[in-house]
Amino acid sequence: MARTTLTKTQAKGPFPTLPVAADGLDLLLTAADVANKNQFLPGGNDVVVMQNSGAAPYTVTLTTAPDAQNRTGDISTYSLAAGDIACIVIKTAGWVQADGFVYLEASNVAVKFGILAL
Repeated sequence: MARTTLTKTQAKGPFPTLPVAADGLDLLLTAADVANKNQFLPGGNDVVVMQNSGAAPYTVTLTTAPDAQNRTGDISTYSLAAGDIACIVIKTAGWVQADGFVYLEASNVAVKFGILAL
């Protein structure tokens, strides 16, 4: 099955149009697709936000790709305690797979992903 593509949220600022509408600064969080895994189309300067909304610890994995130095080093089974929120900045080098997407996955649907385009 194809990975589920996550929708990115465009960051506002530093001088947003005022007044800022209700929900205008919200970050879209989507439950992880445990069966099919997830992906997003990178823009070169994105922040991946990972939230464990559950009551138990769960893990996330972000899959790397060889960069100009042929480095790989997946963030593999990174543990998020109950209620934790973690984030990482993703540039394109070292993250984009052959199909042009960045791959991520979680061990439970209680993990929610948000992709913030800067």
